[in-house]
Amino acid sequence: MTKKRYFALIASTSLASVLAPKAGAQEAAGRNVSTANADIIVTARRVEERLQDVPISITVFNQQEISRANIVNAEDLAKLTPSLSANTSFGSENSTFAIRGFVQDIGTAPSVGNYFADVVAPRGGSPSIPSGDGAGPGSFFDLQNVQVLKGPQGTLFGRNTTGGAVLLVPQKPTSAFEGYVEGTLGNYDQRRLQTVVNIPVAETFRVRLGVDRQKRDGWLRNTSGIGPSRFNDIDYLAARASIVADLTPNLENYMIASYTKSDTSGPLQKLIACNPGVALGDFACAQLADAEGKAEGFYTARSDVEGAKSKTETWQVINTTTWQASDHLTVKNIASYAQLKQTLRSALFGTQFSTPAIPGFLPSVPFNFATVIPAPNAKGLSNQSTFTEEFQLQGNSGDGRLTWQAGVYYERSAPLSLTGSQSPNTINCTDIAQLQCTDILGFLANLNPNVTPLVVAGIIPPIQAGSVNYTVGRLTTRSIGTYAQANYALTDQLKLTAGIRYTWDRQQSDTAQISYLFPTFPVPVGPPTASCTRGNTSLPDCALQLSQKSSAPTWLVGLDFKPVEDLLLYAKYARGYRTGGIKSDAPVAFSVFRPEKVDAYEIGLKSSFRGPVRGNFNVAAFYNDFSDQQLQVGFADNPAVNGGVSATAGPVNAGRSRIYGVEVEAGLNPFDGLSLNASYAYLNTRIKSVDLPQLPPTDPYIVSSTVLPGDQLALAPKHKVVLTANYMLPLGEGVGAVSVGATYSHTGKQRVNYAARDAASIAANGGRDIGVLAPIDLLNLNFDWRRIAGSPVDLSLFMTNVTKERYYTFTPGLFAVAGFEVANLGEPQTYGARLRYSF
Repeated sequence: MTKKRYFALIASTSLASVLAPKAGAQEAAGRNVSTANADIIVTARRVEERLQDVPISITVFNQQEISRANIVNAEDLAKLTPSLSANTSFGSENSTFAIRGFVQDIGTAPSVGNYFADVVAPRGGSPSIPSGDGAGPGSFFDLQNVQVLKGPQGTLFGRNTTGGAVLLVPQKPTSAFEGYVEGTLGNYDQRRLQTVVNIPVAETFRVRLGVDRQKRDGWLRNTSGIGPSRFNDIDYLAARASIVADLTPNLENYMIASYTKSDTSGPLQKLIACNPGVALGDFACAQLADAEGKAEGFYTARSDVEGAKSKTETWQVINTTTWQASDHLTVKNIASYAQLKQTLRSALFGTQFSTPAIPGFLPSVPFNFATVIPAPNAKGLSNQSTFTEEFQLQGNSGDGRLTWQAGVYYERSAPLSLTGSQSPNTINCTDIAQLQCTDILGFLANLNPNVTPLVVAGIIPPIQAGSVNYTVGRLTTRSIGTYAQANYALTDQLKLTAGIRYTWDRQQSDTAQISYLFPTFPVPVGPPTASCTRGNTSLPDCALQLSQKSSAPTWLVGLDFKPVEDLLLYAKYARGYRTGGIKSDAPVAFSVFRPEKVDAYEIGLKSSFRGPVRGNFNVAAFYNDFSDQQLQVGFADNPAVNGGVSATAGPVNAGRSRIYGVEVEAGLNPFDGLSLNASYAYLNTRIKSVDLPQLPPTDPYIVSSTVLPGDQLALAPKHKVVLTANYMLPLGEGVGAVSVGATYSHTGKQRVNYAARDAASIAANGGRDIGVLAPIDLLNLNFDWRRIAGSPVDLSLFMTNVTKERYYTFTPGLFAVAGFEVANLGEPQTYGARLRYSF
């Protein structure tokens, strides 16, 4: 069957749903998805409520849906959630979320908060590479559900964000002795084993233990002959222990201890285009020509780093104490402590460049471009602790008219050691850690007949083409907030919601940044010359201390109206705030940036219908006015100064934008056994104004990328559709519950960078803007046979990317400046089988 016929089949069955919800799932007993939606319980407002009663645009996945869709990381979740995107620039373990065009760039705080059991994800702390703040490996097992909240959630949640929040809700220990063992086998030698056991030790003491172990070979083949043979592999262990102790009939203590360790080859991007005559474009063209001559396929790339790896280790303890003080007052305390340690050694950009040979004089010499390795005296990329404490009060008036909650929040993230990286830039190194390097490009440049006499005469200094850049530091973050929110029933049908929060944020950074330049003339030998990459620092350590403070109120005002039981209409206005921060490797004038804010307006409808045909229909329309926007701006080496600094980027408060759109989620059960679900998001984003930074002519950096008024925001596709059909075969109970399902997702074209939109770059790339990704169409299939012949055994078969779609998920924007472009590749077709034994 052709790809078009596949998509037509799924569309024809799913469009009958009139645009359907993603929130429910067919349970083991065969209950229909959209029938179950009306009774799904969510915690979007920090209390348990029915999904259809919450005046927020929410997408919910339960554990069965997570397993069926083979969701194991942030990118998998984003593929199936309209308005949600994932930035995969630094690999799946360091992916960050974006919602409705609100993106987290390098060096900024999350625009989408990620929470596990009501506690925000541990922070990273790396001075130059993103780490922490997301849903890492092993996060998606033994969950009650995953809730994606769209729009600012800064009133009730710990960390202020402008885009929204993703809540991972773990399964809580129950009063039944139960559990399961599940094994998965799949292509790329996938092996996964999950084991969960729930033990009611006593009537007042319950324990739940779980382990998730997964390994899978990488699907990206490394053809360089250097380092690992494959990238994008999976190798993690996740363990979790949960304890619920009823200390008294009105006092409960809930503790979760979790540990995750991942050890993989790490991320690697693929060289996809070259721009001859620009910077390193000729070297990139040579690599592409060599790969084409060797008939290297789509899922291949090249790494020039020995021992490439990515190691992440996280452990966390969360303790929640809940006291039901009376029928009208609940007191809750949530405390957590976590440590995140990460090491990264990566070629990252997937280049394997070599100089052309000069017969009889100089052989071809390889050189690195912007690789990342741990700094010699640092404890990896990240080594950070995060402590949070939240004291919360919840109450009601007793007559059902008023419910309220208020609290105080404290968060502190502190370094456990010095962290950072050492990166060669267009230079040949036999031992980067010991600075055994040769500036071969600078040497070749100085051989130019027009240059050599001037260098010999001392008229001009030797041309420096490369450097080794050393960046280490410590980052301390503190956030304090106090909040209150209440819902008041003006009538039996009309409710008013109002909330306010005030937050105080502070960051302190202590970094050292040194650029090592190597002799280039007359021969490339001798020790390097160290220089500070920052104009206001000095040798020997080039130390720089920076601090940033910000504070702001956020608020929410909303009305919701229920004319009948199964219909909710709502309207709300919210102020969102995202803290400022420090980007220590940006130019001096732009190391510290201010907070950004958004005024968000939303109206929505949630409806459920029952009878012979059952289902529901939810729609939300929104408008966001975005100001003091933290835009990512590129900075490159200033050739007039020849400072030898490597290209970098940093956020600056340079933009104002407007964002509007519509999200629709609905579901339909035309008859027993068939559930049709679909969701659609329309997103229209535009940057209204840009005030780009200006640097003095003597600055070692120049602005290398621009964002223009009228631009679309990054990672904000205008159209995104997810269609799902699931059919339970009408078989007898003795056979078990057998179902087949399919999910089709379409992500429209989207901009991911702004760097190569000039006429020359577009012409060099065949008339195409390389910063815009092509549309992506994916089809997944699944087969489930639960309670096989009345036994406690379940069998599931799955296949993702059925049509073998080849696509990119991110391009960093190197084409116009570096002379080439690389891309993160989307996952190829995967398939496998799961067998579960439940007890």
